Amino acid sequence: MCGNNMSAPMPAVVPAARKATAAVIFLHGLGDTGHGWAEAFAGIKSPHIKYICPHAFDIVGLSPDSQEDESGIKQAAETVKALIDQEVKNGIPSNRIILGGFSQGGALSLYTALTTQQKLAGVTALSCWLPLRASFSQGPIN
Repeated sequence: MCGNNMSAPMPAVVPAARKATAAVIFLHGLGDTGHGWAEAFAGIKSPHIKYICPHAFDIVGLSPDSQEDESGIKQAAETVKALIDQEVKNGIPSNRIILGGFSQGGALSLYTALTTQQKLAGVTALSCWLPLRASFSQGPIN
């Protein structure tokens, strides 16, 4: 599913109009960059929300039979977790951070939200799937 290209270049950022007290980290889909979503978020700019749109990893395959790049997925998730940690260091509590994405970005957002120790405000995963789904327990949610 993914390679190891999440570390560069720097994410596209839409700063809060005033002091940021919340953040949205949103990951794009195949064929896009963080700039595409940053432009959309700039149009709905909020006084206290910072939007962070990283430039994503390379995809290997989308079919149900495609082999997932487990190490690449985990590495990309760690990169996203580092973005969360950085925002916490910047003074935004993790419970004021929403993680989201579209397609492959949604898949990584969902995986990251399910594997992070940070308590997030929420996750928005649009038109995606759960990567490495066999690694999660299959049972009712309490």
